[in-house]
Amino acid sequence: MLKEFKDFAMKGNLVDIAVGFVMGAAFKQVVTSFTGGIVSPLIGLIFNADFKDLKYIISEGVADEAGKITGEVAILYGEFLTNVIDFIIVAFIMFMVVKAVNAMKKKEEPAPETPKGPSQEELLAEIRDLLKK
Repeated sequence: MLKEFKDFAMKGNLVDIAVGFVMGAAFKQVVTSFTGGIVSPLIGLIFNADFKDLKYIISEGVADEAGKITGEVAILYGEFLTNVIDFIIVAFIMFMVVKAVNAMKKKEEPAPETPKGPSQEELLAEIRDLLKK
């Protein structure tokens, strides 16, 4: 059973998927920092607020002595939109990577050569020669 698991785990496709997963997780961090550090502030200029902090308050909270608001009920649409932008960027980049890999695979794989058989004239000549005998 251990040998079967080792054979399964060491298949090329599974290793490729694992490497892709790790690279994707690291890339997600880059995209998140890009969205949070560059895109959100630029969009926040439109709303005159930090984009991630945009929210629709349903029920006001009460501020305690430390200034912390408790009991607030709000829809955090700014954070949701930031995550949607992250997803779109990651999905687009992954689409471009897969498209590039598929294009490279097509170039690497030569077209299989079909074995050429005798032409019609050659077959007729062979039949003629056989009939002469």
